[in-house]
Amino acid sequence: MTAQQEMDGTNAFLTARPRLFAAAYRMLGTVSDAEDILQDAYLRWQAAPQAQVQDATGYLMRITTRLCLDQLKSARARRETYPGEWLPEPLLTDDPAEHLDHDVSVALLLALETLSPLERAAFLLHDIFDSSYDDISAALNRSSAACRQLAARARRKVQRLRPQAPANPDQGRDLAEAFFRASRTGDTAALTQMLAQDVQLISDGGGKAMATLNPIYGLERVLRLCEGLARKAGRGLPEHWRLCQLNGLPAILSREPDGILQAIALEVWNGRIARIYVTRNPDKMRHLAEPLMQSEGAGPSCP
Repeated sequence: MTAQQEMDGTNAFLTARPRLFAAAYRMLGTVSDAEDILQDAYLRWQAAPQAQVQDATGYLMRITTRLCLDQLKSARARRETYPGEWLPEPLLTDDPAEHLDHDVSVALLLALETLSPLERAAFLLHDIFDSSYDDISAALNRSSAACRQLAARARRKVQRLRPQAPANPDQGRDLAEAFFRASRTGDTAALTQMLAQDVQLISDGGGKAMATLNPIYGLERVLRLCEGLARKAGRGLPEHWRLCQLNGLPAILSREPDGILQAIALEVWNGRIARIYVTRNPDKMRHLAEPLMQSEGAGPSCP
């Protein structure tokens, strides 16, 4: 391979990389695993007969899909023994142009967890990334008809689980800040005005940080939890925190008094908070330490 051919191959990979990452993240639900898959895909791309490849992005997508399917086999086994609730690794989406061309919501990623690996791949490739069934057939080593059935079955499952339309960004940001302040000070009167009657709180500590082992359902139970946590924490805001968007949702990143980096993402339906996703597993938060540090001391969202 000449130097020019190598450069052309690298440029083709870099051009496809955002699409490949988007697919791998949705397949696996973790930023770190998606990055590892892309490194593997690049190595395989370097060893491929690139001169014979007519559609580099399609070829790379097939490589990435197959690597993800292999990864999912071990990931599913790990999640069967995962301590407590599992949430996807939070993805910072403050730049809409970078990630929000397709849905990356926590609700979608949790819905995808209910699918088999082949259903997940067929659904994502067809419904999210507009791949033809012929291309999906090549990626999954299944007939086009089988891939059509996989995607249809997955679509029905996902449609039952996906949420209503989210709040607009400005409304969500204001509500996120108000929720954070009220929850940390134990202002249950304010929280009652913000939370839906059937609000759910899901917390993921991965067995490495304190978190609820099971989801908390209902307004009264969530209020009691917030009141208890505020009392233990001294009814004050942490020194370092910032508002942001995670997975397209209004969110708060904070460095807690015990040193844990925490993410709270909110689903807002009809003006009220319906879902609260709290991620505290340190393994899922490492990539968000720098964004929090960069914002510390900069503006009203980091008091």
